[in-house]
Amino acid sequence: MSSESSLTPNTKNAPEAQIQTKRSFSVIWVIPIIALLIGGGLVFKALSEKGPTITIKFETAEGLEADKTKIKFKDVEVGKVVSIDLLDDLSGVVVKAEMSKEAEPFMTENTRFWVVRARVAAGEVSGLGTLFSGAYIGCSPSSEGKKQKHFTGLETPPVLTNDLPGRHFVLEAKTLGSLDIGAPVYYRGIKVGQVVQYDFDEQAEAVLIKVFINDPFQQKVRQNTRFWNASGIDMTMDATGVKMDTQSLVTIMLGGVAFDLRPHDQPKPQAEDEREFLLYENHETSQEDQYTIKRYYLMYFDQSVRGLNPGAPVEIMGIQVGEVVSVELHYDIRAVEFRIPVLVVLEPERIHAVITEEGELVKGEAKEEAIEENEDEVDEITARGNKLVKKGLRGQLKLGNLLTGQLYIDLTFYPDAPPASLIKEDGYLVFPTVAAPLEQIVHRVDNILKKIELVPFGKISEELQAAITELTATLKQIKGVSGKVNQETIPKVNASLERLEETLAGLESTLGPDSALNYNARQISSELAMAIRSIRSLLSYLERDPQALILGKEGDKQ
Repeated sequence: MSSESSLTPNTKNAPEAQIQTKRSFSVIWVIPIIALLIGGGLVFKALSEKGPTITIKFETAEGLEADKTKIKFKDVEVGKVVSIDLLDDLSGVVVKAEMSKEAEPFMTENTRFWVVRARVAAGEVSGLGTLFSGAYIGCSPSSEGKKQKHFTGLETPPVLTNDLPGRHFVLEAKTLGSLDIGAPVYYRGIKVGQVVQYDFDEQAEAVLIKVFINDPFQQKVRQNTRFWNASGIDMTMDATGVKMDTQSLVTIMLGGVAFDLRPHDQPKPQAEDEREFLLYENHETSQEDQYTIKRYYLMYFDQSVRGLNPGAPVEIMGIQVGEVVSVELHYDIRAVEFRIPVLVVLEPERIHAVITEEGELVKGEAKEEAIEENEDEVDEITARGNKLVKKGLRGQLKLGNLLTGQLYIDLTFYPDAPPASLIKEDGYLVFPTVAAPLEQIVHRVDNILKKIELVPFGKISEELQAAITELTATLKQIKGVSGKVNQETIPKVNASLERLEETLAGLESTLGPDSALNYNARQISSELAMAIRSIRSLLSYLERDPQALILGKEGDKQ
């Protein structure tokens, strides 16, 4: 018993165990927490520094690669292409790009994007660095305009002038011609700017060309400055010889624009930025005056108008007062004939001085006011025109250039012209005309020939032959009677009769059917017929080949 009791624990005197939960921080959580904080900081930094995501549409993705192609401004990376996809209608591609945070304020409607590749245009080589580094997207940021994230890229790199001193001007032209972005702009042969943009106007009826003139040459652009297309070679040929005008070899190959004041114009104030100017076709047209008052007339011609084209001059005494607007061909079913109506425009302002009914010589603004006072008074215009027509003013076709065969309309007074007056047709006053000089000559010779053909040479010859026969019979009777006459008078009478017989024989040889006179008359008629045919043949040949007057026929050149 004692041994068993000694082995049994004394549970009554043992202390009671107490369990406590210890919540102290474990070192093992330090690393995850630090990693989480670092990751969160990186995420926050990435989100805070991340720029906008934009899309750009291009016609093709040539040279572009996702996650590789950069977007640069002044060779500084401002974005990166992240994906390239086709548009739904397969008309192009859409490039998705992530821009830097610094570029976000400049993503506006005026910002432009384009692909930079190696390019040779307008006499300049650009983008050679892309041959080694690959193409990239160029950017021209702008903080002006509405914010946007969808853009349409330019297929042609623009000329950047935003940070250059100078001014922009807009030129209006009918066609673009050989001009292109980057084409030079010249002032007196010195390059002072370039073409930076072109587009249609709102109605798509004209081309608006934007040029940039560098500082300080923008000061040379005045409100009355004339711009003209200096592309190619401007060659003119007139009585003074052949003239050639060009700015440089670059303009011959690539095109260009030039500007200056006309020699007789006084400089007006400097032109403001974005001012619009008219772009003339060449230097010659830029020197011409501009006229606002125009009068339209119809002229009918009954001869060939080959060589009369729209733009041909209408002249008075060698001075241009208008030009041809259109040349048409009409067929009159009732009269079974063709008519050629020519519409011309006359510009009264080309007349630099007017002598009034009081004998006063009016020039300058007073003359312009005198013209404008009656601008809409059609009855007054018709009355004044009829006065000129009654004095013989007529329109006539004349040859203006022997080499090209070009015609023009000459207004000249013909006092002997048939009476005429101005009538109205299709809303236009019809101005009377006369035939061309060569046509008048042919017409007159033709009339003379017709009159000669009407002369009855055969009948005259027969009547003369009958008269000679009767006169011969009378002479025989006189000879019979002469035997009864006194012997003293017989010799005298016989001598007279012999002389009379000789005279009659001469008349018969002169006026008979086989006489020289009759033969010569027929010969003259034949030669006149040949002459008129030759003149007609000459006119026909000159119409086909006007330069033959100077160079001769083609067969004669060999």
